[in-house]
Amino acid sequence: MRDYHRDIRKIDPHKGELTGDNTLNDQDRVEIGPTQLAFAEWASAGLQLPDLQAMRKYRWTRLTQHIVDRGYAGLLMFDPLNIRYATDSTNMQLWNTHNPFRALLLCADGYMVIWDYKQSPFLSTFNPLVREQRAGADLFYFDRGDKVNVQADVFSNEVRRLLEEHCPGNKRLAVDKIMIHGLRALEAQGFDIMEGEEVTEKCRSVKGPDEILAMRCASHACETAMAEMERTAREGVPNGNMSEDDIWAVLHAENIRRGGEWIETRLLTSGPRTNPWFQECGPRIVQNNEMVSLDTDLVGSYGICVDISRSWWIGDTPPRPDMIYAMQHGHEHIMTNMEMLKPGVNMQDLSRGCHRLDDQFQVQKYGCMMHGVGLCDEWPLIAYPDAMVEGAFDYELEPGMVLCVEALVSPEKGDFSIKLEDQVLITETGFENLTTYPFDPRLMGEA
Repeated sequence: MRDYHRDIRKIDPHKGELTGDNTLNDQDRVEIGPTQLAFAEWASAGLQLPDLQAMRKYRWTRLTQHIVDRGYAGLLMFDPLNIRYATDSTNMQLWNTHNPFRALLLCADGYMVIWDYKQSPFLSTFNPLVREQRAGADLFYFDRGDKVNVQADVFSNEVRRLLEEHCPGNKRLAVDKIMIHGLRALEAQGFDIMEGEEVTEKCRSVKGPDEILAMRCASHACETAMAEMERTAREGVPNGNMSEDDIWAVLHAENIRRGGEWIETRLLTSGPRTNPWFQECGPRIVQNNEMVSLDTDLVGSYGICVDISRSWWIGDTPPRPDMIYAMQHGHEHIMTNMEMLKPGVNMQDLSRGCHRLDDQFQVQKYGCMMHGVGLCDEWPLIAYPDAMVEGAFDYELEPGMVLCVEALVSPEKGDFSIKLEDQVLITETGFENLTTYPFDPRLMGEA
């Protein structure tokens, strides 16, 4: 199924004092990492491991430069994925998304301080780029009750003193996501609050060499998990006792087995539940001779998102001609749009020049035709022409960007949807499709 034409370095996760990805080989790794199963599979596939020390330094250097280029004193981050990007450290990532207890300040001189859960400052000490571990950024109501403002004042004072030391005289502070009391306290300290998400999204959009290696590994792990999910579905559905949840659970389990982390959505449905799209995976028993469509939205090995979509026809009779046409049309859509990708192309021109889906699929087409991907779905979003807002994404593609190219082919009031999506790297001269998972040959009309 795979054809790799890359520089190959033998993977050995038992390299004496260091593992193949340049982390301590002490069997007590604090940071989340791949399993022995993943290492073995990547070695068999001839994949090169990332150098995590180099990847962390690349991210820190790039993010610091983005702060300097904008003339900011620093960047204060609460989004757990931005903190992961800057430090490669994690702490209860999903819980942290709705209980923001972590914060990270990156000063313009590169000095980096993390506020973590008070019982777990050790979770970032593996990274020497994180110079201090503190606690006290938990500014949400559940944790602080009616005195959130008290801790917000303490926290904002710490931020002020750090920036006075590391960037004196500059009160321009970028912030990504912050609770309201925290924002008010920082403004009371005299900070001019700038748009932090603009900094982090632009920074994260271009991947360094080791990030790309990590993405190749994560993609391999995800596709291996998908293959097991497809095999399970094809064997189990004809027996009449396999639910959507049973199929979806395989992807979760196989992701975790390889050191993956979580799945952002529940986008797997079957039969008539595929239309309209965006129903969530549930207990419905999948019937023989039905469509199963899915979108992985998977945060996998090394915290890298692998966001690919496929539709499968599962049964012993052929799919209908209208289903085959929809599949072929969707495949043409993403492959034609992919051909536009190369450095220097304006993002809005991608919208203007895209392949047009048939009228019967226009009403229920996907919310975007492409989007960035890295640690999750990221900037930019490439809209269809009828949804494009002039000036919102007036930028050019750069080498190192990774875009997911999508198609939802879903007839209005129909009984099926085709969902297709590949993950594509922008190279120095064009693009490389990182996704190798096959398209269902029966839906493609090939079998």
